[in-house]
Amino acid sequence: MSSHTLQKLAAFTSTPEGGNPAGVWIGDSLPEPQEMQRIAAEVGFSETAFVAPNKGSKRTVRYYSPEAEVPFCGHATIATGVALGKKAGSGTYQFATTVGTIPVEVSEYCGEMRAALTSVEPKFELPSDTLLKNALSALDWDVDDLDSSIPPARAFGGNWHLVLAVKSKQRLDDLSYNFGKLKQMMLDDDLTTLQLIWRENDGLIHSRNPFPVGGVVEDSATGASAVALGGYLRESNIINAPQNINILQGEIMGSPSHLTLFIPKKGGITVSGTAVILSD
Repeated sequence: MSSHTLQKLAAFTSTPEGGNPAGVWIGDSLPEPQEMQRIAAEVGFSETAFVAPNKGSKRTVRYYSPEAEVPFCGHATIATGVALGKKAGSGTYQFATTVGTIPVEVSEYCGEMRAALTSVEPKFELPSDTLLKNALSALDWDVDDLDSSIPPARAFGGNWHLVLAVKSKQRLDDLSYNFGKLKQMMLDDDLTTLQLIWRENDGLIHSRNPFPVGGVVEDSATGASAVALGGYLRESNIINAPQNINILQGEIMGSPSHLTLFIPKKGGITVSGTAVILSD
C-alpha cells in the first residue's frame, strides 16, 4: 500500500480566514479515479489536487471537485505548490495535468511560501447570442448592466470560462442566481466557472465566480479563470501587455482573496499567491 499525505490549505491568502480552501493529496502513485472522486467528495472543498510521485520536480496532478474531475484548477495548484515548497523547498515544479504541463515556481518571500503557475496558451472566442441570453437570464442581469469596454467572451486558460464585466461594483455585489438553470447552461457549454468582474482601474479587478457544475455556489478564489481573463484581455487588445493586474475575490463571501496576475507579451499567463495550511 502506497504512503500518502492529505493536507487542507487555503490559497491566495495569508490568513486561514481568507482564500479558497483546497485539498492536496500527495502519494507514491495516484489512486483509482473512483477513489479520487470519493476522497474529493469527503474533503468537500471546491477542488482537491492529487499528486504523484512523492518526490522530484516532475509530478502528475489530477483535480477533482466533489462531483466530477476538473481538467485544471488554479487555486488547488497554488495550494499544491506551497505544500511542496514547505515539504521539499523552493524551485520550479512541472505539473503534468490533463491540459498540458504547468510550470509552478515556488519561492519564499518575507517568511511566506509563494507559488506562481504559468498557464497553457490562452485563447478566447465570442459567446453565442443564446449563451449570453441564457447566462444573463440565470443571473437576472440585463445587457445594460454590462461594461462595453470589456465585451462578453468565452475565455480559456486550461478550462473554459464565461467572462462578463459589469459597469458597477453594486451590480457585482448583489449577485444572486438560479443554481439549476446556470448549472445546466454551463454543462451544455463546457464552462467551468463564470468569471464575473468589475474593473476598478487598469491594475485592479474585482471578481466573483459561480461554480454550480462543481456543486459549489461560488468560488472564493479562482486561478484558472484569472489566467483565462488575462489571456482574453491581452488577445483582444483591451490591455497593452506586459501588465500586472491584482484581482480581489471572495470579499462578499467573507473569504477575501488576492490573486496577482502577470500578463506577458505572449505565451501563458502567470497567476501567483500565497497559501496557508488549515490542517493535515
